[in-house]
Amino acid sequence: MNSRVIGFHYELKDSTGAVLDSSLGQDPFLFLEDQHQVIPGLEKELKKLNKGDKKVIELKAPEAYGEIRTDLVMTVKKDQFPAGREVQVGDRFQVNNHPDNPVFEVMKIEGNDIVIDGNHPLAGKDLFFNVEITEMRSATQEEIAHGHAHGPHGHHHH
Repeated sequence: MNSRVIGFHYELKDSTGAVLDSSLGQDPFLFLEDQHQVIPGLEKELKKLNKGDKKVIELKAPEAYGEIRTDLVMTVKKDQFPAGREVQVGDRFQVNNHPDNPVFEVMKIEGNDIVIDGNHPLAGKDLFFNVEITEMRSATQEEIAHGHAHGPHGHHHH
């Protein structure tokens, strides 16, 4: 099967209808299919569409960023952070900078205890994507070799 590049505009809303993100007014989002560049539930639905199609795609939390994992919420001691660094609520960090490790956010500081959360900010939420397919084409050999789609002006890295 030939890999395809799929381009789309989107507006992302939560279950209350609040807009969380949007590509409107920007270039469409381009991705190389089957390269884990889009959440799996969304990619599965986008692959069924054709150029010009518009659709509202509802993803339940497990198909989107997953359910909230309690094992990713933990309390650590302040001395586990680099010496001399002021830790604040909202700080985000990744342990060992390995791409598969979660990004943790400091949620609460109580004395020497720091509560951190490695869940994605959208974990546990049902999401609604209002999408329009702007591009659907075979990937070039260069795109396949690089592992990502190239924009309208050729090669560029994100």
